Amino acid sequence: MLRWIMLQCTMRKLENVAGEKDRKLLRHGSISPRRPDQIQKQMMHCSKNSFRQPSAHNLNGHLTVVEEQDRSFSKLSVIARDILTTPVSTVASAQAFSASNRILDEKRSRMHPDILEGLIANQIFSSTSSNSSSDIHHEPKSASNSKLFTATSSSSVSTELEVGTDHETGDGKFDWYSQWYPVMPVCDLDKRVPHGKKVIGLDVVVWWDRNESDWKVFDDSCPHRLAPLSEGRIDQWGRLQCVYHGWCFNGSGDCNFIPQAPSDGPQFHTFKKACAAAYPSTVQNGILWFWPNTDPQYKDILSEKKPAYIPELNDPSYSKSMGNREFPFGYEVLLENLMDPSHVPYAHYGLLQTRQPENKADREGGRPMDMRVEKLDKYGFIAKPDWVGTNEFISPCVFYSHSRPLPDQGNEAASSAGTKKSSVERGIALVFFAVPVTPGKSRLIWATPRNFATWIDKIVPRWIFHLGQNTILDSDLYLLHVEERKIQESGSAQWHKTCFLPTKADALVLGFRKWFNKYAGGQVDWRGKYSGALPPSPPREQLMDRYWSHVVNCPSCAAAYKGLNILKVVLQLVSVALIGILAITTLGETSMAKRTTMVSLAVLCFAASKWLARFVYKNFHFHDYIHAFH
Repeated sequence: MLRWIMLQCTMRKLENVAGEKDRKLLRHGSISPRRPDQIQKQMMHCSKNSFRQPSAHNLNGHLTVVEEQDRSFSKLSVIARDILTTPVSTVASAQAFSASNRILDEKRSRMHPDILEGLIANQIFSSTSSNSSSDIHHEPKSASNSKLFTATSSSSVSTELEVGTDHETGDGKFDWYSQWYPVMPVCDLDKRVPHGKKVIGLDVVVWWDRNESDWKVFDDSCPHRLAPLSEGRIDQWGRLQCVYHGWCFNGSGDCNFIPQAPSDGPQFHTFKKACAAAYPSTVQNGILWFWPNTDPQYKDILSEKKPAYIPELNDPSYSKSMGNREFPFGYEVLLENLMDPSHVPYAHYGLLQTRQPENKADREGGRPMDMRVEKLDKYGFIAKPDWVGTNEFISPCVFYSHSRPLPDQGNEAASSAGTKKSSVERGIALVFFAVPVTPGKSRLIWATPRNFATWIDKIVPRWIFHLGQNTILDSDLYLLHVEERKIQESGSAQWHKTCFLPTKADALVLGFRKWFNKYAGGQVDWRGKYSGALPPSPPREQLMDRYWSHVVNCPSCAAAYKGLNILKVVLQLVSVALIGILAITTLGETSMAKRTTMVSLAVLCFAASKWLARFVYKNFHFHDYIHAFH
């Protein structure tokens, strides 16, 4: 009743103080704003219905209450705006707006403190997201000096990050072409031949210069007629030769020989236009890196800026087994997947062991995760997972997860004199290098260095490890391929609106998207070479093919593939030979026992060859992963 009286008084004041000029305008129909009685009805409806006490089931979930109160404030805000935009005198507008504010203050005073706090937080998120095109917002600077990036709490429905501003840097945008990029692990490069690779849309040729004992990276085109140098050869003098017309280049890109030029004529090979374009390159942590700019001013860029350094990969006490694979989805999707530990129990169920909660909510054992991004700038970010260790994203390519060394108590040898327990610090890291190739394609280089059980890597060939690792990579490959296309259909710039990431488990994904949108322009800079459109989606068998995405680029797997195929053929030949021998010999020449043995051996060899053929196809070509059967 009191609210109704207050509103009646407010409306009467509006009518009394309205100027005569305004009344004439209203009477003649020059304008047609809302009448005060209409506004009164709206405010009464809002006051009566929108601010009703929440029901018991709403109090059980603060999110419903917050949304209800948020709608109430929004309605009153619209009514207040209507009052202010109505052509009445300024005094009337001010009085009406003051009356509405009193109603709001009254309702706020009646709210439960927890509900009011949630409502204010929700209002801050809503106003921030409406004023910013980014999917991540900045809260006011807090008293704490730390900067936390986490996914929003369950009381908010916005795909946002809680962000402080203490460590924000004003050092400008990220330049995609002023960075070092990993090309390939050196262990996967053959020194006898040039290798054609594509990185950030650039076609490059990698070759071993035995005269300088160093790996070189050139633009993959001969200056003569732009034929690919990667189809060439290393000649007897250690030069890179273009096989189209025989032009030869040294490690600096200088042309040393043009067969078609007469020896007594102009020295065309000394001309600047005859030189191949050479990129700055270096080997660090067992990986070949290159700087994507052939301008001479970057010749000594290594002295000013170095590639990302991973100490475990240079520590002789750690194993250094590496691998590489190309994927039919983009760089952004690849990195997001690597930064997302919460998908492991589901997408890789039965393939990877995960930390299980005490009370499992489902078969797979998914659980809440307290992930936090503590510092973010154009160089990447540092994050804390909910387990021991640290995650680092070193822009643009490196995601590095390492654990603190843990004491491992060795076996205690008993003796009369007594002995001390030997303590060894066990360390392990996961190192991922995500390389942008073209829109919809990326390359992953991985390493899992550890300083315990390193003897396994010395006796077990690399391809054995790669079998299991490729199975893990295959298990979510199709998911990511389709996901990328759905994101593009809805618009990559609308990622924060299309995707809903309400939990802290997604904090690193949100942190990467913040870096990607704020510093890197929201997309890889292809320098106009590509429109950004994704290539057509191939059949599933071609999409998940291991041979062209991994085997041809891995000497260990390529050698195993070749050897197993030879073994398969040998087994088939032995089976046929045994049957042939039995066919040409008479029953009296061989005993029944020998004939039985030969038949059994022939059948066994044939069965082994069939099993081996299936094994080779499944592990080196195509192995479909159907989640419904796992």
